[in-house]
Amino acid sequence: QVQLVESGGGLVQAGGSLRLSCAASGSIFSIFGINVMGWYRQAPGKQRELVTTITSDGNTNYADSVKGRFAISVFRDNAKNTVYLQMNSLKPEDTAVYYCNTRITRGDNYWGQGTQVTVSS
Repeated sequence: QVQLVESGGGLVQAGGSLRLSCAASGSIFSIFGINVMGWYRQAPGKQRELVTTITSDGNTNYADSVKGRFAISVFRDNAKNTVYLQMNSLKPEDTAVYYCNTRITRGDNYWGQGTQVTVSS
């Protein structure tokens, strides 16, 4: 059974920092391997948008709006893959529900439950 468990959201003042984490577990990740892990976000009334991704060989991609402020990283062990999102210099426009995403080599996509990030001005 696949599980993506997110944590680390909360309320922070503009200019502050938060670190999100997402632990992905399940036997399917051992069978097929993970191609890409990433973070997306959805603000009220807006579509879900890409924040950042990291491939299995370490290549990263960032939305222009977060470049230089956010950093993605991954820690892997035999049973679990954990993706982190370090968010610095947060702005009110970063307020959204943040979702982690994992795509395996077979093409399946898996999503976390979402964690709220609120940045006050």
